[in-house]
Amino acid sequence: MAEHTNPFLRKHYDTPLDTVPFQEIRFEDYEEAFLEGMRRDDEDTEKIVSNEEEPTFENTIIPKGDHTLERVSDVFFNLLSADTNDDMDALAQKMEPLLTQHANKQLENERLWLRIKAVHDHPNRTLDQEEQQLLDLTYEGFAREGALLSPDDKKKLGEMREELGMAELSFQQNELKEMNSFQLHITDKADLSGLPDSRLEAAALEAKEADKEGWLFTLHQPSYGPFMTYADNRELRRRMFMANATMCTHEGERNNLPLVPKIVNLRRRIANILGYKTYADFALEKRMAEDTAHVYSLLRQLKEAYLPVAKMEVEEVCSLARRLEGDDFEMMPWDFAYYSHKLKLEKYDLDEETLRPYFELGRVKQGVFGLATRLYGITFHKRGDIQVFHPDAEAWEVDDKDGSLLGILYTDFHPRPSKQSGAWMTTYKEQWNDEEDGNSRPHASVTMNFSKPTEGKPALLTLGEVNTLLHEFGHALHALFSQVRFEALSCTNVAWDFVELPSQIMENWTLEPEFLSTFAYHYETKEPMPQELIQRIDRARHHLVAYSCVRQVGLALLDMAYYTLETDFEGSVREFEKQAWADCQLLPQLEETCMTVQFSHIMTGGYAAGYYSYKWAEVLEADAFSLFKQNGIFDQKTARSFRDNILSRGRTEEAMDLYKRFRGQEPSIEALLKRDGIKE
Repeated sequence: MAEHTNPFLRKHYDTPLDTVPFQEIRFEDYEEAFLEGMRRDDEDTEKIVSNEEEPTFENTIIPKGDHTLERVSDVFFNLLSADTNDDMDALAQKMEPLLTQHANKQLENERLWLRIKAVHDHPNRTLDQEEQQLLDLTYEGFAREGALLSPDDKKKLGEMREELGMAELSFQQNELKEMNSFQLHITDKADLSGLPDSRLEAAALEAKEADKEGWLFTLHQPSYGPFMTYADNRELRRRMFMANATMCTHEGERNNLPLVPKIVNLRRRIANILGYKTYADFALEKRMAEDTAHVYSLLRQLKEAYLPVAKMEVEEVCSLARRLEGDDFEMMPWDFAYYSHKLKLEKYDLDEETLRPYFELGRVKQGVFGLATRLYGITFHKRGDIQVFHPDAEAWEVDDKDGSLLGILYTDFHPRPSKQSGAWMTTYKEQWNDEEDGNSRPHASVTMNFSKPTEGKPALLTLGEVNTLLHEFGHALHALFSQVRFEALSCTNVAWDFVELPSQIMENWTLEPEFLSTFAYHYETKEPMPQELIQRIDRARHHLVAYSCVRQVGLALLDMAYYTLETDFEGSVREFEKQAWADCQLLPQLEETCMTVQFSHIMTGGYAAGYYSYKWAEVLEADAFSLFKQNGIFDQKTARSFRDNILSRGRTEEAMDLYKRFRGQEPSIEALLKRDGIKE
């Protein structure tokens, strides 16, 4: 047997297209590579700071040296979300403080900072635009991470970052464990009234896999969402809702209530020591929004435009419920999905379950890939010789119109206990272009939690899941189309409130009849989705659109409430939450429920003081897609402009400059209001 060598310690993986050799990685390789990667990183830094030559862009700013730490971090932390286990969780707890200390040591290196500052302040430098962007980003990054602080303050900052990293990791791990701990086990078929056959089959499969009789429902979205929509049994809906809405609030080791003030206060203190009044002030400085005033202005505009309509939408659902159940019926949160579905049936004769047979996962993939081919000329080829991180995952080679390699795309669609909830795009390698590697192409991955195939049927998606796939695929295109010189400026390394534009614009195609007709075929009969059904989808496009917007605004207000605090957060998390988003709550708020403790976007996922960016980007994408509507939704000239001016440019220019070059004007909220039917 050949002696094992740690794949992360090789210069190249020696695999097809230098993809990650997942099947060759042993658990012990991670810690060894982390420690060796940090040592090599220190060695590279020492080479820079000990250089006796005058600091220049070439010998100080351009990244050189070893990529070990980056490679092992990308694989380990991606798998910590996509396919973790107790050993991985324990290693994360062990490595998190070491990695934070290492990052702090790099940022606190005075000799390195003085060289960077010397290059930045040099009056005679001649840099092109991309080089200047990298220099500014490097200089500002060190300054914003504490390079200008005193030694004592740097030490305090490092300690706070280490404590914050551990709190974030615990929050994330608690959420996954808490979600996996709940099961609704049903053995009486009468309790399943209302649930469609597809959901019964899925629940029976869940039970079988758990070695139980009957049907099993969980808090993972493919199980939870349909149960809340279809189950006639109101008490069971209540149990499911309360299990979901009280996750991580119970006494015990998975309780996130104590972690919330720790995370919020540490972020504010970090901002304070860096010279900012609030964490939001710190976070927004380098985003398109620039400051809290612009964020609140957007949220106020949206609330004023959508809230009156949202109230009418909710009353329409409540009226239907009273008509069906009696005048004394009180709408509760576990009822809303159930009765809003009945309203959708009544108004539009549209049921998500009637659409499922037309959204077989294989056909949906063909449709989404085909859309990219039609717009951009790129092609997708499944590669069985590329190793994947889980049997559910697939690897695709993506080629450009001229046949050259664009990158690798991994897809991973179904829930499992080892995977976090939700959907996301990430990269195992980003794009850069240098003398040693040439144009090194990216390896992107889209991860979902979609309905699984059952024993009798393939994976059949809902229209909402199709929409989610298009969203994450948009992020992947942003990564795959990157054509920049420096990795720090590539792919999705853009302003946080700009990063959702490439993803959210793709959602527009979901409801376009011309697009649906390209792939929506019945999985059994092979007949295309009837035009009459496509028309019903189109007519229902505004169903609860205002309610959904107001809910997003409420979440953004909650986020901003935490991160605009000027003093330590104390008191009840539940009470703070209920006050922060009270204006946007259209259903009763129950005392024991809490969203914050499972709101990983703003606690661990990078959206702290940034959840507004979904609505910010929605203004951008609605305005941008109006150009596609004007020129044709498959217009290749418009797509080429979007690729050249947005998708391929990364952070080489300011976001608004890129947007205006594509659109010819600054964005306006008008396009969003018109698309959503709020304004004629």
